Amino acid sequence: MTTPSNKVQVLVWGALGLVIIAILGAFVVSQLGTKPLPVYDNVPQFTLTNQNGQAVSLDSLKGKIWLADVIFTLCPSQCIRLTAHMKELQPKLPPDVKIISLTTDPTHDTPPVLKKYSTSFARGENWLFLTGDKRVINDVAVKGLKLAVQETPEAERENPNDLFIHSTKFVLVDGNGRVRGYFDGDSPESTPEIISAVKTLEKEKP
Repeated sequence: MTTPSNKVQVLVWGALGLVIIAILGAFVVSQLGTKPLPVYDNVPQFTLTNQNGQAVSLDSLKGKIWLADVIFTLCPSQCIRLTAHMKELQPKLPPDVKIISLTTDPTHDTPPVLKKYSTSFARGENWLFLTGDKRVINDVAVKGLKLAVQETPEAERENPNDLFIHSTKFVLVDGNGRVRGYFDGDSPESTPEIISAVKTLEKEKP
């Protein structure tokens, strides 16, 4: 005869078993449901200079996931919003993920200028503000990352610092220098999507 205490034990262990099965099932579903991110293009080889005067190349970023955008320090509005969004994102990203901000105005944005600009936003060493040869920057930003960048015609400038029209996208690049995602850098609402995509890329690491 089954006693009340035995019945309780059976119910408890049965419930525990169901919980374990549910957890395992959810784990399996989550793993199967993670779709790989598309591969859009390859970033071309480059060597540029960061805000500390150090060379940064595609080879030096090998094995690192990075999130890129284009800005310029004289930008009166849009770039400030983009950089503020990156600042909000930075502590939410894994510490080994790099942030790469390419200037569209390398004539003005020298390493010391970028250094001063970066102190208002960046924390730690994983956010790199890059400058250098304008043709190299164009190759990376336009040909590689597929971001729109063009000088604002003088007649259309709303103020003296309205120098460039450029994309507000954030671009996710994997450790092999391949473009894997585009996100709205002008909207903080894209933050969860960016973090999720970074986690997906991390699962690809050997």
